[in-house]
Amino acid sequence: MSALMVNDSLDFNALKELLGLTDGNLASHLKALEQQKVVVVSKQFIGRKPSTTYKATEHGKALFRQHLAALEELINNQ
Repeated sequence: MSALMVNDSLDFNALKELLGLTDGNLASHLKALEQQKVVVVSKQFIGRKPSTTYKATEHGKALFRQHLAALEELINNQ
């Protein structure tokens, strides 16, 4: 999510390379995020090659900000 918070959108291969995950691992995580409406998926063809792009939804961004706030609170209370 942090990668999608600082980028408007990222394609599958860019996320895979950035995160160092396998295709299957990344796909399962992205599918779960899509089902919870945290990310939105856009599929298109570039030339003859399929391209899948992911973008954080406003709901996903709000959830991520809440997560960061909870982490900060945890750190500050120690």
